Amino acid sequence: MVLTSHPNDLHIIDLASDTLYKSCRLPDKFGPGTAMVAPDKKTAFILSNHFSDIYGVDLDSCKTVFHAELSQQPGEKARSMYSFALSPDGKELYATVNPTQMLNDHYVVKEPRLEVFDTSAGLNAKSVRTFPMPRQVYLMRAADDGSLFVAGPDIYKMDVKTGKYEVAVPGRNWNRPNYTAPDVLYFWPQQSPLHDFSMLYTAAKFKDEKKDPATADPVYGYVSIDLKTGKSTMRDFGPLTELYFTGMRSPKDPNQMFGVLNRLAKYDIKEQKLIKATNLDHSYYCVAFNTKGSKVYLGGTFNDIAVFDPDSLKKLKNIKLPSGDMSTTTLQVFVR
Repeated sequence: MVLTSHPNDLHIIDLASDTLYKSCRLPDKFGPGTAMVAPDKKTAFILSNHFSDIYGVDLDSCKTVFHAELSQQPGEKARSMYSFALSPDGKELYATVNPTQMLNDHYVVKEPRLEVFDTSAGLNAKSVRTFPMPRQVYLMRAADDGSLFVAGPDIYKMDVKTGKYEVAVPGRNWNRPNYTAPDVLYFWPQQSPLHDFSMLYTAAKFKDEKKDPATADPVYGYVSIDLKTGKSTMRDFGPLTELYFTGMRSPKDPNQMFGVLNRLAKYDIKEQKLIKATNLDHSYYCVAFNTKGSKVYLGGTFNDIAVFDPDSLKKLKNIKLPSGDMSTTTLQVFVR
């Protein structure tokens, strides 16, 4: 498992022994530290340096082998809000950037754009293609057929060769009878064992067509896109009683949803009910599974990873990191 932490470190955890395997110091500054593991499982790509640069790190040598500065135009500052992805073959990297032109007496907010990079371009990578993007875009994942799914007000499906895109899954503009528009707060592009692109939503479900908010039921749900087939699923999994920053379905039993923030909770999706929950030593932002689904890992916020048994929700151990807090890092599990 790879993850990042302050002051600017990349950590590799051995999930066979649940111990720290090694740490690599990253260049420049930290933030947000979002990591994605390349298809070759030898390279990790990290969005860092205050959301302004993407680095590729060789996991064996800790050497930086790729660097793309997202501010590609003179006089501008560009930031990516957790929004980058890798092609299925690992040859291209996609990043949505939000540029601002820095003039002498005022700033000009420019249109967002998709920058496409060649991952073999080394330490001074320049975009090879650029396309306009919708506003308010953040998480992205590439499907096995090469198309790019992009989360924003809706989830879009984009052709990375032409820049054309369409709505794949309506979000803000969904048309579910007797539901409010969904609310989404999700900054973690998880490479899950189920090989899907997923995130949580909250909404209010009205009793009838009168849509009386006083009698509406607040619900939690998830959106999932199968990256192999492109098929999307959207369904509620339980009542909204507390907030979770991330949720992930169990690879051992995909009918079980695990969510985390101040508690670790387990839901039966079909029954839409809470099965079990356990209190935590402190808040955790990101939940992850090992590939077999036999252990649950919690990270983010502080500088320890909590390991739990998914059946009993009993804590098995804490893995202490040698440096500072993880902030909003994403835990990425991979096999070599």
